[in-house]
Amino acid sequence: MILESWVKVFAAIVFAFLGILALGLNLAGAGAPSLPLCLPGPEWQPLSQRRDQRLQARLDRALTKHDSWQSLIRAGKMSVGLVDLSNPTAPRFAQVNGDTMMYGASLPKLMVLLAAFQGFADGALKETPQVHRALIEMIRRSSNPAASQVIGQIGLRKIEALASDRRYRFYDPQKGGGIWLGGAYSPGGEVNPEPITGLSHTATAFQLCRFYYLLAYGRLISPERSRQMLKILAFPDLPGKFVSVLETAVPPDHLYRKSGEVRGFHADSILVWDTGWRRYILVSLIEDARGERILKELVPVAEQVLRPSLPLSSGEGRKKTRR
Repeated sequence: MILESWVKVFAAIVFAFLGILALGLNLAGAGAPSLPLCLPGPEWQPLSQRRDQRLQARLDRALTKHDSWQSLIRAGKMSVGLVDLSNPTAPRFAQVNGDTMMYGASLPKLMVLLAAFQGFADGALKETPQVHRALIEMIRRSSNPAASQVIGQIGLRKIEALASDRRYRFYDPQKGGGIWLGGAYSPGGEVNPEPITGLSHTATAFQLCRFYYLLAYGRLISPERSRQMLKILAFPDLPGKFVSVLETAVPPDHLYRKSGEVRGFHADSILVWDTGWRRYILVSLIEDARGERILKELVPVAEQVLRPSLPLSSGEGRKKTRR
């Protein structure tokens, strides 16, 4: 009888332990996929070498179904970049007008973010809670005063030099330009227009895709610094554009985003890192009064390009969560 009681007690303890272990495994499995990724050197390839003909054909075909988009594309007033990261060891890239420089509005603030973290790593900029708060305001809420504050601390010319630095090459005049920050985001101060277009702030879909691509693989400064920059890019606070469609399907901590808008220019850039197939980079810059609406419509189109069986809608829903 005593032995039987001990057996029951032991069995209860074992089952309780297994239950706790299973719960722990479930919680671990429910966590966000780990970014940045770690891809061994031999498997790593630059984004320019990840162009995929099938993905390109699908993107071209999807965009041609919209006559108004086609007129903008032909006029060089709409650019799109798409990177499929569903298989991290074999990413795929496609673009339309990807090397066309367009007015970037707030998108070049990504160069301020990079320059700040490069300054932290080099010891040229003191890493303080105040600077971190300014970077969060600059990225998540697109605060112009916060951006100008950080630009003033780093120096406009240093940021321009970093964008052209051989480590990153986000701006290369020999390859059509790229991301250019030619002035702070406040009245007055130094202005240094981009040499080709004469605009103060420019970007290309290709270079913006590269920024998120390098960040996703931990290749901006270091894996740890890339992780810290991703943390700032998460939880986008500005509604509209891509986020207005994705926020009902993807948790905010899985959306890494910077948008821009001024007068007739509308742009958005995002790294979506959810479970399953929904892992991609999408970038678009549009010079048109309808740009906001087009950017919203572009998300389901891009997702159908990535997953042809998906209907032309926002896809699987998930309750909106905010932080």
